[in-house]
Amino acid sequence: MADTLSTYQKKKDFLVCVDSDGCAMDTMDVKHIKAFGPCMVTEWGLEQWREEILARWNEINLYTMTRGINRFKGLSMALREIDEKYTKIKDLDALAQWAANSPELSNDALRRSIEQNPESISLPKALSWSLAVNASINALPESEKLPFEGVKEALAYAHRHADVAIVSSANLGAVLDEWKLYGLLEHTDIVLAQDAGSKAFCIGELLKKGYAPDHVLMCGDAPGDQDAAEKNGVFYYPILVKHEKESWAEFTDKGLAHLLDGSYGGGYQEKKLAAFLNNLGG
Repeated sequence: MADTLSTYQKKKDFLVCVDSDGCAMDTMDVKHIKAFGPCMVTEWGLEQWREEILARWNEINLYTMTRGINRFKGLSMALREIDEKYTKIKDLDALAQWAANSPELSNDALRRSIEQNPESISLPKALSWSLAVNASINALPESEKLPFEGVKEALAYAHRHADVAIVSSANLGAVLDEWKLYGLLEHTDIVLAQDAGSKAFCIGELLKKGYAPDHVLMCGDAPGDQDAAEKNGVFYYPILVKHEKESWAEFTDKGLAHLLDGSYGGGYQEKKLAAFLNNLGG
């Protein structure tokens, strides 16, 4: 398996890209419910409105068209609503501008911005929050970080016919640990996580390895996954929230076959996109 894009080489004519949290791994809900939201409440001292704020955090990040948004963009959105509805958030504009404009949204990029903006209050707090989130996620028991039913079989089947790339915005260490634990890494060729760049960037770089766009499929569970696919002119296969088992079964039975025989575009792609948008209320 390749370590980086620079060392990666195309082996097959087809490529299947797979998101991790909420798509292959049943980890998205537990990470937001037990780590992301509670860590925000703690970092900004929001215990007075804990229940309402956590419910809104989950709505933003799990169950609507902003599902899967980058952690810092989601944080900026949530804090803006908290600033308007509950209590003022100091220096919020600095964080909001960084989340909106930074070409890289990661802990390392945030550290660099903090060095350039030593007066900022919100940027160091965002980094403290993000590090606390990672620590909380790492502390979750393995029994709460499982792949969805059918994922291993689907990846093994796909890998017989296509190269397989993990394309995720999650923390690299967490992705590697989780996929290795359940024997999923053996069915992949490269792992591209938060530190590699945006999903759209990673798919674009993979296309440079020689794949035809109509030979590439992105499997995801969030609008950001669809957007990354469309920006690169490749196909999108949605894993539907609360219907993940059925989605992976159909991928194995029909989805990959459509890609391989050239019939994915048109009616089948339109059907899958309509089901995806309907599922998230889009």
